[in-house]
Amino acid sequence: MSGKVCNQLVLMSDQHTRNVVGCYGNKLVKTPNLDKLAERGTLFTNAYTPVPICVPARAAFATGKYGHSTGHWDNATPYIGDPHSWGHALQAQGLEVGSIGKLHYRNAEDDVGLDFQIIPMHVVNGVDDVLGCVREPLPKRWKSHSMAENIGPGESSYNKYDRNIAVEAADWITQKAKPQFDKPWTLFVSFVAPHFPLIVPEEFYELYADSGVMPTKPVPEHEHEWLAGMRGCTLYDNFTPESTRIALASYYGLVSFMDANIGKVLNALDTSGLAETTQVIYTSDHGDNIGERGMWGKSNLYEESAGVPVIMAGPDIPQNRVCGTPVNLTDVYPTILKTAGMGVPSDRPGASLVEIANEPDNEERTVFSEYHAMGAKTGAFMIRKGRWKLIHYVDLAPQLFDLDADPEEQNDLGQSTDHEDVRSELMAELGTICDSRDSDRRAKADQLAIINQHGGADAIVSKGGFGATPPPGENAQFVSRN
Repeated sequence: MSGKVCNQLVLMSDQHTRNVVGCYGNKLVKTPNLDKLAERGTLFTNAYTPVPICVPARAAFATGKYGHSTGHWDNATPYIGDPHSWGHALQAQGLEVGSIGKLHYRNAEDDVGLDFQIIPMHVVNGVDDVLGCVREPLPKRWKSHSMAENIGPGESSYNKYDRNIAVEAADWITQKAKPQFDKPWTLFVSFVAPHFPLIVPEEFYELYADSGVMPTKPVPEHEHEWLAGMRGCTLYDNFTPESTRIALASYYGLVSFMDANIGKVLNALDTSGLAETTQVIYTSDHGDNIGERGMWGKSNLYEESAGVPVIMAGPDIPQNRVCGTPVNLTDVYPTILKTAGMGVPSDRPGASLVEIANEPDNEERTVFSEYHAMGAKTGAFMIRKGRWKLIHYVDLAPQLFDLDADPEEQNDLGQSTDHEDVRSELMAELGTICDSRDSDRRAKADQLAIINQHGGADAIVSKGGFGATPPPGENAQFVSRN
């Protein structure tokens, strides 16, 4: 590898499952720009979010540290600049770093390691989803019903926002091609699509309107207690076969819409002459259940929700490479620092994606994810190592899947007497990362403090939830049962 410091362009979408990308093997979805990026770079087939919900995933992405180590548990615990982000590290080296689009941090005033924030989206009222802190007992989130109602062809405020993000990013990159700008820079461009509401411009909806695409995995006959609790809280019960068809066609359409916007940014990089000196990373903050098992959104540790696409291209990245080594969004922190010629603090668990891409596959590398937010009866912890994936729920039965034999996660081996040794080995791996019981206790204690700050659980449940964070300039609309 050259070791020469280059520009870095980090592209992120919101709620994009890796099952719905052409270069990941989906024959229906149209993602020409991401497919082209993968052809000239490396695609990571086994990439995961550290937390399958927006705010704590983005905090882990920024800091390179897991949520349980920083106290970023849910959408009511946004990033405020501590611990320091990869942006802070770049600033300390005198390198320019900024963002365009969704951040989902506390506000635009905190020092989060960015020289500028262009049209940023942050959490509602500096705290966002307080309702998600109420976990004992789990409330019903009536706003969830809008997921089956706000669907189909049209124009949402998110669509307009994403177009503006693409324009701002393309303009910013074009300006950087001028001779007076000769220092390496890092730009974080963050789109909202394909996050719900599943409303998509008609031209993209029509690509899939008659495709017949539908979920293939039914609701389990004997659903795990933790997942049944999630289902009773997040309320997917108003989806009909017809609304499911429209919603899934809309999700596919939003993926293609997002791909088109990314194409505008990458085209600006090409036409400005900066593509050869810019390292590009594409990923998403977490996945989406896309109707599988009758579930929508994220918030569990199945592959659809916890799995994300990761694609890299540019200097020092092997071309047309498919890498099977499991990776995590926490790996972005050391990637950015090492690309900038810097060392990485020893308390970060990740590794440089550039180095991983240039090494032989290590399918035995352990990756981790966790969940402590809305709909979770207890903390949930995932360990993926080799063919095995363990999901540990505090005080509840585990789930275990053999992803080689059962990539669709239909055969839960969590209670199999033939797999006790596998579960024990993976639980030992989990113990090297965190104390699950202590993490669960701390999460609930922190959430109780937030609940008390906002008038108690009854007042919060009575106020209800607002669903998706609105784009800049719009107010959140709370919905209770009434």
